[in-house]
Amino acid sequence: MDRPYILSENNWKYIKDARFEMAVLPWGATEAHNYHLPYGTDNIEGGAFAAEAARIAWEKGAKLVVLPTIPYGVNTGQTDIYLDMNMRPATQKAVLEDIITVLDRQGIKKLMLLNSHGGNNWKSIIRELGLDFPEMFLAVCEWYRAVDNNAYFDIPGDHAGELETSLLLHLKPELVLPQSEWGKGKEKHNRIEAFRQGWAWNERPWSKITEDTGVGDPKAATAEKGKRYFQEVSHRLADLFVQLCQADTDSLYE
Repeated sequence: MDRPYILSENNWKYIKDARFEMAVLPWGATEAHNYHLPYGTDNIEGGAFAAEAARIAWEKGAKLVVLPTIPYGVNTGQTDIYLDMNMRPATQKAVLEDIITVLDRQGIKKLMLLNSHGGNNWKSIIRELGLDFPEMFLAVCEWYRAVDNNAYFDIPGDHAGELETSLLLHLKPELVLPQSEWGKGKEKHNRIEAFRQGWAWNERPWSKITEDTGVGDPKAATAEKGKRYFQEVSHRLADLFVQLCQADTDSLYE
């Protein structure tokens, strides 16, 4: 069996006798990514990072299972972008609750949610579900915060910029349009200083801040940058997965 840690690739003959210490759930979104990247960019990235990190962690003895990626995220600021799919936070909570119920019932007491979309905000949901599942260890990590992105890219960008374009050139180059089709990803900023500085917040109306749905210029993107970044982040995630699989979650603090 090539990848025993990927649930969707396995069968009952193997799974019925398998025992896992932790589940990893990638959660992405379906949305436009500038002119040149596919709508499933977040799902491709999240699934790839989860699988590669799980491979590395498995080879170090961690017994974890990667669940199928949830492909819909919160896109409430993009309702007028054609076929950008929105899942309400309340729906996310309901879906996550059902998944946790299965894991809890079957004895997998650790869940790492691997977030792959900036519009998904998990803290309040995990706090609430933590009250309902006191035996479960629930955590979330965001792969795009695992390392200093500026060490790998000239201008990483927030959405479909150099970082994500480089990743897709490495992971799925056949899905990336030619460079002549790339939009500039120019972002319009809020006129009010507090919002520009980040200590006040409002949801960005996507069609008002960008013409091509991108935020960040992708022009410096290369597959080589994407490969280097992918490898570094995957190893960082794998280290986290190994530590959590080995950890007694009742004794995490010292």
